[in-house]
Amino acid sequence: MQAQDAQGWISYAVTAVIIGIVFAIRWRRMSVVKPLKLERLWIFPALYAAVALYMFVMYPPHGLAWLFCALALVMGAALGWQRGKLMRITIDPDSHALNTTSSPAAVLFIVAIVAVRTGARAVIGDGQALHLDAFAITDMLVALALGLFTTQRIEMYLCAKRMLETARVR
Repeated sequence: MQAQDAQGWISYAVTAVIIGIVFAIRWRRMSVVKPLKLERLWIFPALYAAVALYMFVMYPPHGLAWLFCALALVMGAALGWQRGKLMRITIDPDSHALNTTSSPAAVLFIVAIVAVRTGARAVIGDGQALHLDAFAITDMLVALALGLFTTQRIEMYLCAKRMLETARVR
């Protein structure tokens, strides 16, 4: 039993180190200003939606897993909306060019999501308490990501559109 506990702690330590490395890399890149092209914001969510649709058609969830997938999609949408609000979007007053930089809060938000997921995995375990298998859990994560990516891009689009309209009035 002690070897299993040690293995669990090692797993958490490795996860923490990986998250720390990813966070450090993202933190260094946060000051990089990237152009924001409104006409391209739909591409990644559309590609991911196609992959998610393929997965749900080829390997459909069964029973209550559909409900959990729907809840995960709604939760992902809420998280994506919040993450979209945390993104820093700036506009050049002369050219009206949109730019974006990563927000420290947005990166911390993703780290918090990963931490909650890891904590839930520790509490729930392999999903047997909810009568879910690995495929159902994967389906829920796909739905969560779809909601997150799509809603984040929609929120960024709406915010940038408002900024452009305000800048053009001036």
